[in-house]
Formats: sequence, C-alpha cells, structure tokens
Amino acid sequence: MTLVMIIMAGGTMLVLAVVMSWILGWASRAFHVEVDPRVEKANEILPGANCGGCGYVGCAEYAEAVVAGEAPPNRCTVGGAQCAAALAELLGVELEQTFPYRPVVHCAARYEHRLKRAPYIGEPTCAAANMVAGVQGCTYGCLGFGDCQRACAFDAIHIVDGLAVVDYEACTGCGACARACPRNIISMVPFKAERMLVVACSNHDPGKVVRTVCTVGCIGCGACRKLNDLFNVVDNLASVDYDRYDPSMDFGPVLEKCPRQGLIYVGKPSERDLAAVADEELPERIQADFKTTVDDTEYRG
Repeated sequence: MTLVMIIMAGGTMLVLAVVMSWILGWASRAFHVEVDPRVEKANEILPGANCGGCGYVGCAEYAEAVVAGEAPPNRCTVGGAQCAAALAELLGVELEQTFPYRPVVHCAARYEHRLKRAPYIGEPTCAAANMVAGVQGCTYGCLGFGDCQRACAFDAIHIVDGLAVVDYEACTGCGACARACPRNIISMVPFKAERMLVVACSNHDPGKVVRTVCTVGCIGCGACRKLNDLFNVVDNLASVDYDRYDPSMDFGPVLEKCPRQGLIYVGKPSERDLAAVADEELPERIQADFKTTVDDTEYRG
C-alpha cells in the first residue's frame, strides 16, 4: 500500500511539473515584450552613477526613455558632452546645443557676516533647523548644517564657516544638493562659461531689514540694473537674466558699483583668470539666484 501511494504521489508530481512547464512556456511566449537592443547599448554608454540628475530613477530607466524618444540624449550631467554625443550617434539624431547646469548657492554669508544669530541645540540638520524660529536673523540664508553635503555622492559641496560651498571641479551637476536644501537657496543655473556671474543673496526683505541681519546681503538698490539691463530687481532682490547672459560682456562697472559686493563669479577659473589674480586671494563666497526657499516653507524658521 505504501509503495502504491509513493508511486501515485510521484506520478502526480510529474504530471504537475509537465503541466506547469507547459503553462510557463505558453506565458513566456504570450506575454513576451520585445526589448529594443539599443536600450542595452544606451545603458552601456551611460556612466552608471544612478544619481537621478536626468530626472529618472536610474541610468537604465533613462536609457529606455532616450531610446523611446521620451527624453533627449543630453540629460546625463555625469556623462557630460561625450556621453550625449555617443547617445545621439547611437540613435541617429542631431544633438542640439545645450549648456551644462551647475548648482549655485544663493547665499554669501559666513558666520562672520551674520547678525542676530541665536544658539541652536536641536537636530543638526537644515531640515530641522528650518522649522525653528530665530535660528538666524536672515530667514533666507544658508543654515549650514550640511544636508546638501550629505546628499552629494561626488563630494562636490562642503560647509565652510556655516556656508555651503560648491567644488566645481568635482561637481557633475546632478542636482542632489538643490533637492536637499529645505530653503531652496541652491538652484541649477546654465553655465555658458566655466565661470558665471551670479547674485550672492536670496533675501527678499527691504534693504533696511537686510542690513540688520547680514553684512553682505543684497539690499535691492538697483545699481546693477542701472548699469546693465541683464540685471533686474524683483521684490527687493537683484537677479540675472541667464537666457540673455553673454560671458563676453564687460561686468566690471557693475561689480565695482555693487555696494554690498554681492555680485561674484562662481565656477572653475580659466588659466587667464588665474594669471590675472596670481597675487591675490580669490573670493570664496558663492552667489545667490532669483529662486528663494522660505517662500515654499509653511513655517518660517
């Protein structure tokens, strides 16, 4: 009796195995999705950083979107121009002229420039400090607790004397730092040259108020706008029209006229720039841009 049961059990398992194999084989044929072989080649071209700077979860998803025509071949900030050219060649498309986007920290105030700073003993993150009133006088300034630094996978941004400073030599433009900043004072700017002129402030308060909380903040005086129509002042804050920005412009008069020295160059200096200031100490402050952050937070801290 036992032998018969064993034989029956074995036969049943064999029949089930055959049936399941047939079902799986049918399902594999019925639900098979053809994959464009160019997707795998595109994925091989991409650097595999999976940083999300292109707007997709990872390189594999971006490769699928590029091949499907849902995304342009020049969104990989890590791979840069060489990667974009290779993808364009693979797809047989013409690559349009674009400029790499790099982060700009819209604050220039280090500890020494900040007035009305209060002790903070809470969680040492910008996200937490931004919810506490009175952490610092300026509610638009860099909090300096390093959320952006921890978000960067390329060690391209560091906190120096309470201020986030971008290392443009190491920066790939992935945008992780901008997404991590709770005050949105880091924005991605099209770099039409290795070095770009920017506004080093995000404060929209009247100039009288700015003077009471910061020694380098923009006071919205409009001196830059009077000398060059590339600049504008909206809600007490100067901004740069990057669509019309031309690196060959002479910004000397504007730089000299700014009473707060809030217009500065950021980026990677050229050999000519280095030679011109060989005997000087280059400014390390980073400028501010037109997009602020506190306006997006429900509780101003």
